[in-house]
Amino acid sequence: MTLRLAHLSDIHFGGENVAAVAGALEVLNSQAFDLVMVSGDLTQFAEIGEFQAAAAWLARIARPKLICPGNHDAPYLAWAERIVAPFRRYERAIGPAAAQTHLAPGLAVRGLNTARGAQPRINWSKGQISRRQVAAAEDWFASAPADALRVLVCHHPLTEMLGGPMTARVWGGPRAARDFTEAGVDMVLSGHIHAPFAWPYAFGDGRTYAVGAGTLSLRERGTPPGFNVIDIEGAAIRITALSWTGSHYEPYRTWSLDRRLG
Repeated sequence: MTLRLAHLSDIHFGGENVAAVAGALEVLNSQAFDLVMVSGDLTQFAEIGEFQAAAAWLARIARPKLICPGNHDAPYLAWAERIVAPFRRYERAIGPAAAQTHLAPGLAVRGLNTARGAQPRINWSKGQISRRQVAAAEDWFASAPADALRVLVCHHPLTEMLGGPMTARVWGGPRAARDFTEAGVDMVLSGHIHAPFAWPYAFGDGRTYAVGAGTLSLRERGTPPGFNVIDIEGAAIRITALSWTGSHYEPYRTWSLDRRLG
């Protein structure tokens, strides 16, 4: 079995790197990706015009897609809406916010929302994942074909990136990472940090991997704009973080990971 996946995040329409976003669209449509995944923060302030720009760009991707929201996709200035219906604008423009699924031969992908409109701490940009969300994802993966690559997509890294430019501090994150490892999930894809990474969770057999994508926005944090290409062939998972040079994409970092089989 071979698969080619694209993982993008943190495009931040309203503050996007226009050339990098256009270049990404060209790459996505020129290669045979089985699925394009975007792990949140499509917008900068969740303004209606930003969502319209994001939706128009997504519509031009001629590949299957799975999109989940991030913390920037809840209104920044409309406080009442942020508290009462934080992802209403997202759902009108993009699609379901709570959960998304994609099932194809050899592939089972589930997205979920780790962002919250409001929460009982000062920094609302940080993430949360509930036991109910984890249980629903586990049940869905359990029903997928045994040979399918199992991928979870969310905005916030469930465990912290060591040496990263910022934190996610996901309430319930480490417990969820352990549970997903025990459930046989192969990869948990995220964004938020604006830097690419890949490493195994420190649970179970060590073959559930946390994978982060960079940003296509102007909000760089020491890493050039870019996104990930993930190739699966048999027991091998190869991840290439592409970076935008100003005129084209080229490899920035690569990882080779062992996939759990059997």
